[in-house]
Amino acid sequence: MTIPSAEGFLQASSCLPCTAEEERELVRALTREAEENVKDGDLRYLVSKSWWMEWQRYVGFVSCDENGTDQLPQATNRPGQIDNSKLVSAETISGSEEPELRRTLIDGEDYILVPQQVWRRLLQWYKGGPEISRKVVFGNPTHKDYIVDVYPLCLKLIDGRDNSEQNIRISRKAKIHELYLVVCSLMSVEKSEIIIWDYYQKSKSKKLTNLNETLEEAQINMDHEILLEMKVDESSSGFSSRSTNNELALIPLGPSTSSLSIAGGPTISNGFSSGIGSSFSQDNSFSPLLKDSADGYNSFSNGTKDDTHGLSGLHNLGNTCFMNSAIQSLVHTPPLVEYFLEDYTREINTENPLGLQGELAVAFGELLTKLWSSGRTSVAPRAFKSKLSRFAPQFSGYNQHDSQELLAFLLDGLHEDLNRVKKKPYIEAKDADGRPDDEFAEECWNNHKARNDSIIVDKFQGQYKSTLVCPVCNKISVTFDPFMYLSLPLPSTVTRMITVTVFNGTGDALPMPFTVTVQKNGNCRDLTKALADVCCLKSSETLLLAEVYERRIYRYLTNPIEGLHNIKDEDILVAYRLPIGHEKLLRLEILHRRADRFAAEPQFNINRKLIGCPLVTCIPNDSTGKSDIYAAVSAVLVPFERAKAHGPDVSAVKLNGNGPSLDGIVLMDNGTTCEEGISTSTGDDNAVDEHLPFQLSMTDERGSVRNAINTDSNRVLGIVLRVLMDWSDREHEMYNIDYMDELPEVFKPGFLSKKTRQEAVNLFSCLDAFLKEEPLGPDDMWYCPGCKEHRQASKKLDLWRLPEILVVHLKRFSYSRYMKNKLDTFVNFPIHDLNMSKYVKQMSRGDQQPMYELYAVINHYGGLGGGHYSAYAKLVEEDNWYHFDDSHVSSVNEDAIRTSAAYVLFYRRVGGSCTVANGCPVDIEMVDSLET
Repeated sequence: MTIPSAEGFLQASSCLPCTAEEERELVRALTREAEENVKDGDLRYLVSKSWWMEWQRYVGFVSCDENGTDQLPQATNRPGQIDNSKLVSAETISGSEEPELRRTLIDGEDYILVPQQVWRRLLQWYKGGPEISRKVVFGNPTHKDYIVDVYPLCLKLIDGRDNSEQNIRISRKAKIHELYLVVCSLMSVEKSEIIIWDYYQKSKSKKLTNLNETLEEAQINMDHEILLEMKVDESSSGFSSRSTNNELALIPLGPSTSSLSIAGGPTISNGFSSGIGSSFSQDNSFSPLLKDSADGYNSFSNGTKDDTHGLSGLHNLGNTCFMNSAIQSLVHTPPLVEYFLEDYTREINTENPLGLQGELAVAFGELLTKLWSSGRTSVAPRAFKSKLSRFAPQFSGYNQHDSQELLAFLLDGLHEDLNRVKKKPYIEAKDADGRPDDEFAEECWNNHKARNDSIIVDKFQGQYKSTLVCPVCNKISVTFDPFMYLSLPLPSTVTRMITVTVFNGTGDALPMPFTVTVQKNGNCRDLTKALADVCCLKSSETLLLAEVYERRIYRYLTNPIEGLHNIKDEDILVAYRLPIGHEKLLRLEILHRRADRFAAEPQFNINRKLIGCPLVTCIPNDSTGKSDIYAAVSAVLVPFERAKAHGPDVSAVKLNGNGPSLDGIVLMDNGTTCEEGISTSTGDDNAVDEHLPFQLSMTDERGSVRNAINTDSNRVLGIVLRVLMDWSDREHEMYNIDYMDELPEVFKPGFLSKKTRQEAVNLFSCLDAFLKEEPLGPDDMWYCPGCKEHRQASKKLDLWRLPEILVVHLKRFSYSRYMKNKLDTFVNFPIHDLNMSKYVKQMSRGDQQPMYELYAVINHYGGLGGGHYSAYAKLVEEDNWYHFDDSHVSSVNEDAIRTSAAYVLFYRRVGGSCTVANGCPVDIEMVDSLET
């Protein structure tokens, strides 16, 4: 798009300020023009998000979110100068005029990126700074998608002649020949005279001679050292005047394509935004040899521990603690150690298009070998990271990621590289067709093994049974699927507490609130069942759920399969105890209103507010006379009578002293009713009128209409007859409305909820929550082959076959449309003797019990958007535990392994003589957690 002279909005020399509307429209037009004509090398400028929000409010900018388009609340005051001070650190690249960007910034939260034309306008209008520009780089020349290099590489150039150091900035996507151009320009030397070395940890790693390779492909990372070396030992005249050129190192010297960053700013992975994150600072001291003292290890005897294997740390390459913790857990898995320390190359699958032709397996094997070599020198896993990024590109760059997600991709990648099946056969999936589970499960497992056969499948994969049941036609679908790990929900993440006030439709008791715990993905049937249990519902009764809003019934929850996700915490729910079969009776709904009984009709009454909560009872369909209605209302009000309020008025309405007890209504087979011992309209209506204890009138669902009740019968539209009860001083003296007023909300955050969130749970309760039958979520509907429609089926998982290595993922992170959350709940898990016999289905009498022992734990500390990962791992042959925190390794007591930071647990199956018929010892710390 070409706008008609955007400069025409305001002349550059004009000192007159724009109006807020003019600023908004000009910035919008300039942004649109820049985006439509973006090209490689364009500049984007960082602007503080807090200042940007102030400016947006000032100009009345419109924001588009998930819920549509919203107008930001407009501010009347013009924002002050642009303040980017929070985006930069006090330190700068030596001698540079451009400040150093903080390495923990998140795009969209700390800053936003604007085109150069927009920045110029903002700077002209508001002044301020500092100015922070970054270049646009197209990742793929054939596409319009571009990336902005918010964090270009900062490399430490070391002159081999005098060991002087210079810092330079250059893009990760820049090629090696571009690096040579930058260095030659900086040092005033010819390209043919020099060679540049990868000088990581001040050790010559390799010559950078592949000029078409990018720095990222060459595994050159942030704060990497590179060494400048002359090809021939000639005169150093070229360096004599170098001091006059030092300033060239202090500005971004890269060519036009020398800036790269995060797509549209830092990429988002699992809710974490990028840049070089907070964990970078935990491991930024790169000494040549990171031995005991340099790494800060616990004191070990050099004569004994130098020969120990498996105690090497991993360098943090910049936000790679998530990867390091997963690697340490796997390289301390005994079967993998044994496998990769032997000749595994014979099983490498170079033909599998789903793998990396064995490159990932080789890189992992070489890394494992280094970590298990003698000594405790830390290792930089750069080659491995490069291969992993090729298999799973989302892990390229230096963003914070989910360690469990990486673990899943890594195991899958190793499996594909080591798959013994060179050509996967086509196997058509078959149904059980009524066959026994044992037979069908074995067939499914054999079919899986026919296509997938590797050390990963042998050691890490098990099998579970999945049962789906349609809530409408009861169609049952059974499948058997493999699993690599168990993702266990914490009980507090799959359940919710709902408070419902239960009213008695027969007038036998006062209303009572009950709080029940149900599945978050449950339905109204689950809620009704839970309420029935806690309120001791009779066999002849049922519950009618309703939502109350503004003192009237907003809706009845009569659909048993309606999801509970529709019920919000701030809603008010009630339930009415009614006789079974009440659907065939007439529902009498009683609304309450504060009234002046002597006011004129009806204009004064319409404006009066409703009070209390509606009461619901039932009457026969043919009993709609005035005395029938009054008798029913009087009976329901009995529990609310004040102690000394009984008088002749009430007894007169009760008709023979019995009232319309619902126990006396009997439903016949033909749907009609007969009444045992109940008198309704046989009394003298006029007599009742003379002794009315309260005033009733016919009304609508909103309580805004008031019509007189006919003596003989009243016309009813539908199944609900609504009456309005006016409450004057007299009614308040007779009845206590407090019991139906100020009803509790579905869930009120407070002391109880905080206590619940902090309560510790154990691994067995997590397993129970994982294996418990629950309805599918509304976004995960199942297509029922019987109904030919998508249904919210109930799902039940059962463990059928357990692997030798059992990986347990505790689902601490939860994501929804509106929020992200991490649960720091302490989960008590066994270290020894995890007995899984209660949970596995495929066991016969005499089989050994599936006993497991913990050997590794991945920990996550901190919250969302950052945090830090580390790992506990056990040297099985030593029976000692160690803490692997990037390059730092220290011993740790077994008692310290259980923490609220535990995120992924690694168990290995151990032998034992216990059988299913006999008891086995259990972890004494877990005795209180076991269920009998």
